Amino acid sequence: MATDHWDPSLRRHYQCKRVGGEDDWQFLPWSEEFVDITGQDELKPRYRTRFKMGWDEEFLHVRVEMEEPHVWGTIKKKNEVIFHDNDIEVFIDPDGDGLNYYEFEMNALGTIWELSLTKPYKDGGDAIHGCNMKGLRRKVIVHGTLNQPTSEDNGWEAHISFPWNELKQYHREGTSPPAKGDRWRINLSRVQWKHTIEDGQYVRVPPHGTTLKQGNDEYHPEDNWVWSPQGLINMHYPERWGEVVFV
Repeated sequence: MATDHWDPSLRRHYQCKRVGGEDDWQFLPWSEEFVDITGQDELKPRYRTRFKMGWDEEFLHVRVEMEEPHVWGTIKKKNEVIFHDNDIEVFIDPDGDGLNYYEFEMNALGTIWELSLTKPYKDGGDAIHGCNMKGLRRKVIVHGTLNQPTSEDNGWEAHISFPWNELKQYHREGTSPPAKGDRWRINLSRVQWKHTIEDGQYVRVPPHGTTLKQGNDEYHPEDNWVWSPQGLINMHYPERWGEVVFV
């Protein structure tokens, strides 16, 4: 069983401010840089990841900035398992009860996967796939050239706007949009794979479709970088996510 490095004192907090327009974003604070999912300092991420978050009457807005010298993506079908590519993920549990929570994933092509869980897998929870939010907005900005191995990139950005009227289903006893001072349990995760270049194309290491056995040292060959450390390689401990305070 994997060693648990969870330390509740390392839980991160972010003050989510109201935004009235594009100009407001320059004044919003950046989050802390992402760390390894285990929280171990010796596993410091190779590339910086950070986010800004804001809200208005219609949406919870998230903008993530990811350093990346080679921006690539392969999955183009909606609601495929996006973390088989490099991706960014957002987990939202508005009432913080660890039940009925939402997960969003997107790769550099802008392909998304939305799902929810009745409760965590470790507790026998079931995943509900393809519960796509009506009115969700997303955009990818590539600082470089997507899927071009002959050039080096600076990275990519993910802009996601989650509609409050869709988030209500995960917060049945509370308000959405939230009231001033409300605290939501949220975390963000970045999955990063190593790659090779073959015949002028990016090839993930290990290649897509490779079967890996749990318990083997190679079971988690990808890097998992998160905003608030989980203590182990598993995002589905919602009680360990960070806390967003709406101000």
